[in-house]
Amino acid sequence: MTQQSTPHRSTPRRWRIGGLLGIGVLVNYFDRISLSVAAPQLQQEFHLSSSDLGILFSAFFWTYALLQIPTGLILDRFGVTRVGRWGALLWGVASTLTACAGGFGGVFVARALLGVAEAPGFPVSAKATGYWFPRRERAMATALFDAAAKFSNVIGVPLVALTVVNLGWRWGFGLTALLSLAYFVAFALIYRDPSQDSKLSAEEYRHITEGGAAAEGVSQAGSLAMLGYLLRQRKVWGLSIGFAAYGYVFYLFLTWLPGYLVQTMHMSILKSASYAAIPWIFATLADLLVGGWLIDHLIARGHDETRVRKGVLLGGMLLGLAVFGTTTTSDPLIAIVWISIALSGLAAAAPVGWSLPSLIAPRGGTGTVGGIMNFANNMMGAVAPIVTGIIVGNTHSFTNAFLIAGFMLLIGVLSFLFLLGRIEPIAEPPSTGGTA
Repeated sequence: MTQQSTPHRSTPRRWRIGGLLGIGVLVNYFDRISLSVAAPQLQQEFHLSSSDLGILFSAFFWTYALLQIPTGLILDRFGVTRVGRWGALLWGVASTLTACAGGFGGVFVARALLGVAEAPGFPVSAKATGYWFPRRERAMATALFDAAAKFSNVIGVPLVALTVVNLGWRWGFGLTALLSLAYFVAFALIYRDPSQDSKLSAEEYRHITEGGAAAEGVSQAGSLAMLGYLLRQRKVWGLSIGFAAYGYVFYLFLTWLPGYLVQTMHMSILKSASYAAIPWIFATLADLLVGGWLIDHLIARGHDETRVRKGVLLGGMLLGLAVFGTTTTSDPLIAIVWISIALSGLAAAAPVGWSLPSLIAPRGGTGTVGGIMNFANNMMGAVAPIVTGIIVGNTHSFTNAFLIAGFMLLIGVLSFLFLLGRIEPIAEPPSTGGTA
């Protein structure tokens, strides 16, 4: 152990690490949203259809999703520190390649490479949060990095939009490349697991471990054996199907909201960026205050942990059904109100989803559970932009796209309700030799 015996600082070390993880997700999402902001210029320069844009929006998610389970296995094998460093370095490289692309094919390949680079991002944050925070603080700690995904749209969309309008779309990707490389340096200098962090006091280390933090260490079963075991667990399927439904709607708005405002509401790029920021502001607040603070507060007051987490999870998903409201109006202000309600509900539910891998996984399996869950989530991130692009291209309307999103959420609610069950650890595999 390398912990110091000095008392707590004004800001405990664990919350500094939580802030670092949040900044990483913020930068990570700058990379993702840059294409949706630059899309009108790309569409004009390369003569792209709505279906072409849908394919480009999805390119990131195919590789990102397909690598989630392998990334989870690698993360459980090699740990947060090493995997997190390499991933952050590759973000910047992939964004640089996007800025240099010369056409549809170049952009597609560069975005697919970005999916490879960012595949460890959320599983790394989820596993690190499990190590660094006791159970009673897990919701707020998870909300820190999950809210960053929403807040990225508040500051990232206007920032990238200003860059794109004034300097061109290539500089929009150049900006995100520089930010990604800066985060790589920060993560390499700052992050260590708790047992290896020389700046963590012995008192705080006890607070973390005695409060039910996830145990450090690798899986006692082989990687493939652990994967096979987890794929037979009903809890894992309930979590994965439910989070896939969340992902469909979240990524629809992440990729198409600026385009929806430009095409359907006839706004300029800059005006659409300012309008698009409004739902994400409310989503960020809901993520932190409901998905984070309120859950920890209620659990600390003695309320049943499963009831609290599942209540917020299901309530948030049901609020997401406000997406149906967008099909009833052509007024941009009313549409933004409906979208704000939907995204706020989903944002409140999201930290619960991301805290679950560390809460239900057997020892050494957090990364694999997170990988399975995020694979399902991001496969919908690949499907939603393409389906939306096809619908918009054929109907010149987003109505049917939003209806499909609402029905996906209903499936997610049923999965969380009937398959997930109590939020408690899955039993470890019956033997260390591996159960295929």
